[in-house]
Amino acid sequence: MISMEKFFDFLDRRVAGPMSMVSEQRHIRAIRDGVISAIPFIIAGSFILIIAAPPVPETSGFAMWAKSHAEQILVPYRMTFGIMSLYVCFGVGSSLARSYDLDGLAGGQLGVAAFLLSLTPKTFKGGIYLALDGLGSKGLFPAMILALLAVEVMRVCYKYDLTFKMPEQVPESVSRSFGAVVPTFIVMGVMVLVSVVFKVDIVDAVQQGLSPLVKAGDSLPGVLVPAFLVVFLWFFGISGDSVVGSVARPVWLQYLSDNADAVAASTPAPHIAPETFFQWFVSIGGSGATIGLVIAGFLVGKAKYTKSITRAVAVPALFNISEPIMFGFPVMMNPFFIVPFLLTPLILCVVTWFAFRWGFVTYMAVQPPWTLPAPIGAFLATGGDWRAVILCLMNILISTVVYYPFMRMYDRDQLKKEQYEKW
Repeated sequence: MISMEKFFDFLDRRVAGPMSMVSEQRHIRAIRDGVISAIPFIIAGSFILIIAAPPVPETSGFAMWAKSHAEQILVPYRMTFGIMSLYVCFGVGSSLARSYDLDGLAGGQLGVAAFLLSLTPKTFKGGIYLALDGLGSKGLFPAMILALLAVEVMRVCYKYDLTFKMPEQVPESVSRSFGAVVPTFIVMGVMVLVSVVFKVDIVDAVQQGLSPLVKAGDSLPGVLVPAFLVVFLWFFGISGDSVVGSVARPVWLQYLSDNADAVAASTPAPHIAPETFFQWFVSIGGSGATIGLVIAGFLVGKAKYTKSITRAVAVPALFNISEPIMFGFPVMMNPFFIVPFLLTPLILCVVTWFAFRWGFVTYMAVQPPWTLPAPIGAFLATGGDWRAVILCLMNILISTVVYYPFMRMYDRDQLKKEQYEKW
């Protein structure tokens, strides 16, 4: 037992601790918060796709009506999900500015200005337009990078007093606005120089530079690594979803957006593994697919503690809330559960990845709220594919089978303790 404690302590100090610190790095946290701030628009916009491509027979009246009115139906989608980079850009800039105790509104606006100035307007029939594809998934990474750089310019200007200072009598809102004038001129000048004078397409350049990373994340190893890291960190009491999501969520979001754009254009979706891959088929009941642990608890629980805690965590698990299970049984730092907790998500990743890869289930293009019960979320995420429900239920069964013998050992141990205390 002592050697096991030393091993856990080593992992906590040398691996889990540093990874947690990385997730709280200022710029990574700003990216995480910026992406999260756009989730309401992503959820609302993606549900429009279900209306535009309803899960009903193509010959039905509603399906034919939706097809003939697709352009009108998709307008809310294009103005929310379709320009997600704009929302994310503002959120990233605002979050980073506030972390420096600067004006969050000015930081968000400056980030958006830098991003928009990186896009090249197009001329069509005498008018000037911005193509929406640059504001969607294609512009996601450039938007985040430019927002960070723009706020860093503002920080340096404030640090070295390169701002217009207004008298104390001037209202604070006006003073803040004038304080951002110099950073705005600098950002505008640099972006015009890069985009207009040197004609560098920043969006395309960033996309090409990150294309290997985007491709790798959609592979089988690309889903196994984050799935393992999430549960590995949770085992030490660190929110693995927050840590891993801070780094991986921009890539996952691009996958979802690319799939949504493909569905809107009536073409095949290209990506297997947006974040919904993990939400509805791997982290069922919470990280580690702990819904299987709860079901196993109901099946084998004889000890009073096992029965009571299983009942207590069942409802949160139904809505994919991990914390009661992590700290209730507990799963965290519990030698009885380390094997199934780490192993189950990897098994589910393999099963799910091949199910999508071989065409058994429709690729996901919709982002339902994460608190829905998994089969419902899986059904909606795939645009109403009933086979997603079957896959989700099969994964729940697999997780239950994996957890079952370990829960049985845990319950017997608890029963012995209760009998000893009673004696």
